[in-house]
Amino acid sequence: MEAMAIVTDEKKSGLEFPFPNTYTFDLFGGVDLLVEILMRPSLFPQKKKHKISDELIKDCLSILYNTCICTEGVTKRLAERNDFVLFLFTLMTNKKTFLQTATLIEDILGVKKEMIQLEDIANLGSLVSSFDQQQLANFCRILSVTISELDTGNDDKYTLLAKDAQQKKTQSPSRAEINQATLLNIPGFIERLCKLATRKVSESTGTAIIFQELEEWYTWLDNALVLDALMRVAHEETEQSGTESSDEGSLANPSSRTQLTQSMKIMHEIMYKVEVLYVLCVLLMGRQRNQVHKMIAEFKLIPGLNNLFDKLIWRKHSASALVLHGHNQNCDCSPDISLKIQFLRLLQSFSDHHENLVCDGKKGLLTRLLQVMKKEPAESSFRFWQARAVESFLRGVTSYADQMFLLKRGLLEHILYCIVDSECKSRDVLQSYFDLLGELMKFNIDAFKKFNKYINTDEKFQVFLNQINSSLVDSNMLVRCIALSLDRFESQSDDIKVAEVLSECRLLSYMTQGSVRMSFLFRLINIIHVQTLTQENVSCLNTSLVILMLARRKSRLPCYLQTIRDMECMEKYPGFILNNFHNLLRFWQQHYLNKDKDSSCLENVSSPIPCFGGYKEIL
Repeated sequence: MEAMAIVTDEKKSGLEFPFPNTYTFDLFGGVDLLVEILMRPSLFPQKKKHKISDELIKDCLSILYNTCICTEGVTKRLAERNDFVLFLFTLMTNKKTFLQTATLIEDILGVKKEMIQLEDIANLGSLVSSFDQQQLANFCRILSVTISELDTGNDDKYTLLAKDAQQKKTQSPSRAEINQATLLNIPGFIERLCKLATRKVSESTGTAIIFQELEEWYTWLDNALVLDALMRVAHEETEQSGTESSDEGSLANPSSRTQLTQSMKIMHEIMYKVEVLYVLCVLLMGRQRNQVHKMIAEFKLIPGLNNLFDKLIWRKHSASALVLHGHNQNCDCSPDISLKIQFLRLLQSFSDHHENLVCDGKKGLLTRLLQVMKKEPAESSFRFWQARAVESFLRGVTSYADQMFLLKRGLLEHILYCIVDSECKSRDVLQSYFDLLGELMKFNIDAFKKFNKYINTDEKFQVFLNQINSSLVDSNMLVRCIALSLDRFESQSDDIKVAEVLSECRLLSYMTQGSVRMSFLFRLINIIHVQTLTQENVSCLNTSLVILMLARRKSRLPCYLQTIRDMECMEKYPGFILNNFHNLLRFWQQHYLNKDKDSSCLENVSSPIPCFGGYKEIL
């Protein structure tokens, strides 16, 4: 039998039977025999139960795992045995067999067609309560499969039309949602996750050099469970070496072995936090998100992460570990990068729903985030997540104080530099910056004044417009912000400061032109159709409705509709645009007026227009 090894898919597909021993073992019933050996005690009556030694259990689990990764089809067969899958969880109560059990469960759940129900696991609450912090972190890796919606791989499923149809078919909560609720009912579960996520790691000097050498390990250290096994050995060796040297000598000249162990501890902690933050992110976006938000705020997760920001999450020396062998700098495969992304995703989800983002100390999390945001390279994938996190902080009812906090720290100039002056070509990054710019400038006359000061030439302004017009799907939220802000400022034209900015700002002057608003409206309606509406581009429909609402308030709605009709004729598509728009409006009514739909994204646009009611009224 081959030794337990990490086997890549490329190696699997090289030959028909690249591992003849495991194939033969399975062919002659070895896998079924191991399953029977493991489950035999549970099949006996209570009085006749036989105790199996821990070593035998570990050997059986290791051989099963090795056979799964070496022989195709074994994992799927085991996944079909729901009784065996649930039985494996009972083995996690034993610390001596925990790692082997968790590794096998993770492999099986990864291929299981139907998601297991956590409530079917015997004594789940007691099981989780018995875990130490290390076991709980590894258990989160398993939980991530049970609380995330399964990816069908079909793009059509992601259209709003398909999602609405699917929702009508299945009114009951999904298994993932049921599992999320099951976890939240476990006493102290969220509190323990928060403590684990904010646990500090002592980092000794000289670790950076060893950390760079660990880059080569990432190609096979793709599993926190494997790292656990190494950590045990490293810990034992550290204790042994400590007894062989004096305390004074070991502190003055730490051995390379000690430094390596310390570096492994750091990587160990990073991989743990990736798993924990992922579970918290999923729960923050689930049906019970309001409950989760309250609990996370109560257990001070955000202040705790703020304390780890410089030392662990965004370490200065971590850049060397960003590029893995065979990958590029934008790849998010390494634990170091995954931690940053999961941290930003969690911050985005939390600040999107929570009114308080205050941290102890001289620098809050938002200030730290702005500092690293400005230092990111032009094409860094982190820019997208950073902008999303800051935008979530601003999203909702407009706060002038929050906007000014960011404006005084140069955020607007940084965004405009990235859009106009940098060589950033990433559509995702540009979209996130457009959205952030919209939230930052919305109804803020000082922001428009700063905009005009930075975009101080016709050439710069034209570059800015070209970026907006190159993809309205990406920039339409900014267009909506400009239109709403202009409407607000025009009603405040008696104010000298507002009147001055209205007369001088290139952007506001541009939007006052009726032909410009009609051009935006025509293109917004034309680039979307009911069959292609997704969560990403439905904002184009909402922006077009905002433009029409503003026109209606000024008694210009009939004029706008007639202009669209005239533009149809000019484009030689008579009736096509308005018919398409009519279909979009009918879908909008069915989609947003559904009692189960969350319309807060529409209600949060602070404006003289009574927002959600205004949308319904224009229809």
